[in-house]
Amino acid sequence: MRRKMDDTTLAIAISIAALVLFDLMGLIIKSLSPFYSAAELSAYRNIFGLIPSAIALWTYAAWRDGGRSLALRQWRLAVWRGIAVACAQLMFYLSLGVMAFATATTISYSTALFTTALAVPILGERVGFVRWIAVAIGFVGVVMIMAPGGEDMTWHALLPVGAAFLYAYAGVTSHLIDPEVPTPLFNLYSSSVAACGSIALALALGGFAPIASLWDFGMIVLMGAFGGSAVLCLVISFRMTEPSNLAPFSYLGIPLAFLLGWLFFGEAPIDNLFPGALLIVAGGLMIVHRERRLKRATRAAHAES
Repeated sequence: MRRKMDDTTLAIAISIAALVLFDLMGLIIKSLSPFYSAAELSAYRNIFGLIPSAIALWTYAAWRDGGRSLALRQWRLAVWRGIAVACAQLMFYLSLGVMAFATATTISYSTALFTTALAVPILGERVGFVRWIAVAIGFVGVVMIMAPGGEDMTWHALLPVGAAFLYAYAGVTSHLIDPEVPTPLFNLYSSSVAACGSIALALALGGFAPIASLWDFGMIVLMGAFGGSAVLCLVISFRMTEPSNLAPFSYLGIPLAFLLGWLFFGEAPIDNLFPGALLIVAGGLMIVHRERRLKRATRAAHAES
């Protein structure tokens, strides 16, 4: 029991590190957005992000002991997941270039709400009344931040919503993978497809501009390293404990994004974020709480039987 508690604590710390890395990646993307297109930045992110993905697979003991096979029966699933991630990145990176950092980031946290909704048609899960209410509360929060009909409402506000939907699709479909497939192998397949897809999008949308300076090149490499390492941290943390133990801490990314946006870009979109951000968090936490209760009830039923 003590060991399990230690693993959970470490997993939470690693997941928080992933949040910090994701936000640092977002800061770099926003700072480079005036000089490079979102499609270019997405391609660079995926190219350099392949390095941590490859390291994760190479250091995975079960994969090495199993003969280091690269075969994947469900490669089509990995392809569709990679395409979804590439499109999600393009939308989110576009939003970072035209919206306040904290606003775009906060809307993207509606991923948990889309995950619940998509679990019904894709995984065949039964979502009860309480969780649908939680989803509705969260979506009200998203709509309040978008402020439809207001002076500040533009089509740009739909970008992080679309990104959240596609990220949720990528997350839900990962549950369809065969249990014996190493997570890092599936992640490397999806990351490789995302890299190819993002390169194709960049070429189709105008190609690559010359990198202006050594500083920009360093920032681009760092962006990919931050993003790839963040994904690696999430993979590690989710293998160490149940996702429901980590989900409540993911919302720490919202105040962190607000703080970073204020420090680096002088943005303080308090009026736009609240109370919508609170409703997104409330909806997400309601879903997490309900899932934990259902899991406890299931375990109790199995124990009695």
